[in-house]
Amino acid sequence: MANSTTPRITVVGGGIAGLVAAISCAENGASVTLHEAHSTLGGRGRATAPPYVSHEGAHVFYADGPHWTWLEQRGLVGDLGRPPVGKAIRMGFVRDGRARRVPPPGFAKMMFLHRGASAPVDVDFFTWAAKRFGEETARVAANAIGVVTYDADTGRLSAAFVWELLRRVFVLKPPAVRWVIGGWQSVIDNLVRRAEELGVRVEPGSRITEVPGEPTIVATELSSASALLGDSSLRWQSGHCVMLDLAVREDKRDYFLAWDLDGGGFHESYSMQDPTVAPSGESLFQLDLPVREGESHAAARQRLEALTELVVPGWRERVTWQRSAVAKGRTGALDLPGQTWRDRPAIARGDGVFLAGDMVAAPGMRGEIAINSALLAAEGALAAARSANRVTR
Repeated sequence: MANSTTPRITVVGGGIAGLVAAISCAENGASVTLHEAHSTLGGRGRATAPPYVSHEGAHVFYADGPHWTWLEQRGLVGDLGRPPVGKAIRMGFVRDGRARRVPPPGFAKMMFLHRGASAPVDVDFFTWAAKRFGEETARVAANAIGVVTYDADTGRLSAAFVWELLRRVFVLKPPAVRWVIGGWQSVIDNLVRRAEELGVRVEPGSRITEVPGEPTIVATELSSASALLGDSSLRWQSGHCVMLDLAVREDKRDYFLAWDLDGGGFHESYSMQDPTVAPSGESLFQLDLPVREGESHAAARQRLEALTELVVPGWRERVTWQRSAVAKGRTGALDLPGQTWRDRPAIARGDGVFLAGDMVAAPGMRGEIAINSALLAAEGALAAARSANRVTR
């Protein structure tokens, strides 16, 4: 039970960043109240209800950073999935309008013979890579990592930023990709249970319009944080893409994974490594494609459907369920030339206010940034709360 010396902390936002921040604060003895404007927790980590369990955006984890260690140490990961042994796994690359089983030689050579190269922060990726590996390879590499940036012109981003992403995705070191059974939703469910066990007071349907008079972690999208804090400087560049979640009757011609080297799109199976997310005899996929400058969403969807036909042949005749979406300004931080994650909006905002989310000053990619920033925000909020207690005693 809380007493007069117990640190009191408010968390605004019940997505993965807010939940991680609340848990970290509660584990360190704080009395925590979490406010979530929606009726359910999870933010962009939420999934659709069965029988088709589909997520908004990525649904895998990379087990090579502090975010994964934190989750795993607390038993929040759950069971892991993997593609079935003995089943043919089709992986490929779309190039010049065709699906191929191997990447272009220049791209393969770049990633495996030059993976130790160092890229500059203050030069754009295309300029740097074209000088070292040729324009065609630079263009292919930029499109290959569209799976992470959701940006149609990844070549304009910081060379150091893009190169690090390419090495993480294409030069895998054990441990690497992890598919969690049930995806991000199962991790969200585990986070909610952990928060409840620690006594976090969760207030769903609670929209905060002003910062309370105690240390506060604002774990919302930057646009919402900007409105709450009255700070127009809270902005950062992010991706813009169209997405298609698709369930079809199984067919051995379908690809498990495919990188679109023409347009920066990506295709991946949900169900081959996790059969709980679709009915028996059906395959569940997600495809995404960055929207080009000046392109309409309708035109981008047409290109996405053409990509789908290459990697899920005859999908229109086999479809059993589908949904489409657009993600703009909510797909994780992107760093321009001259910028690193340290240049993003600072976590500590002063006056006991701290930010957490996937577009603030913490390392990682996408949801990893949310977890890492939440832990830093929790550390700052705890220190602020304890300092306030010492002053008032």
